[in-house]
Amino acid sequence: MDNLILSNLQNNVLSVTLNRFDKKNALNSEMYLTLCKILSAASDNPNVHSVLIQGNDACFCAGNDLADFIKHANDEELAAFQFVKALAHFDKPLIAAVAGPAVGIGTTMLLHCDYIVATTDAKLKLPFSQLGLCPEAASSVLLPLRVGHNKAFELLVLGETFNGQQAHELGLINKVVDTNLLLPTALTVAETIAKLPADATQTSRRLIKQATQAQVLQAIEQEAVEFSRLVKTPDCQHILKSFFN
Repeated sequence: MDNLILSNLQNNVLSVTLNRFDKKNALNSEMYLTLCKILSAASDNPNVHSVLIQGNDACFCAGNDLADFIKHANDEELAAFQFVKALAHFDKPLIAAVAGPAVGIGTTMLLHCDYIVATTDAKLKLPFSQLGLCPEAASSVLLPLRVGHNKAFELLVLGETFNGQQAHELGLINKVVDTNLLLPTALTVAETIAKLPADATQTSRRLIKQATQAQVLQAIEQEAVEFSRLVKTPDCQHILKSFFN
């Protein structure tokens, strides 16, 4: 279970790599808690001017590890929600490089990022209703702000897959590139940001987010309550167990 999350600091860019490719980077509790620690340390480290979250050029994140999720479903606070709070409170520029699957939290975490590069054929999906669950990571607030109520309802409730090009057209992605250009392009963006005066970029980011920050934090708490309730319902339990039958 070691090295499921890799981190490397170079040129004031902290590259954080999801490294569980045999499971398509599905996140388990250990990985969520490691990400929380990395973000906390990055926030406190004055040498970190930007953070790049990535998988590889074929896979970003397939969402929650369902077996781990079922195992910890009755925990007082899911590690996933600790990660979501860490994302919401993080105070430095976040860049993401997205290829292949970006499912559930693999998409909702992008709503907290400041610059996202994706491959044209990246596959984003928000299958909460199909699992008997509700939105998380403040996506119930952030997604409607980006795409409007009707489109947010379509993406969060119908949960159909949409690709990187469609995400770009919706304004969810900054740039789409060919697969071979994904990681170098995202790193170049992160390095470009890191070369700017750190106080200026962090202050700008804080000001951009300030109008919605209280709403985001409130949504995270409300979503967590409903999510914890729904995960115990017969519908959700039946759907989750069906994956292992």
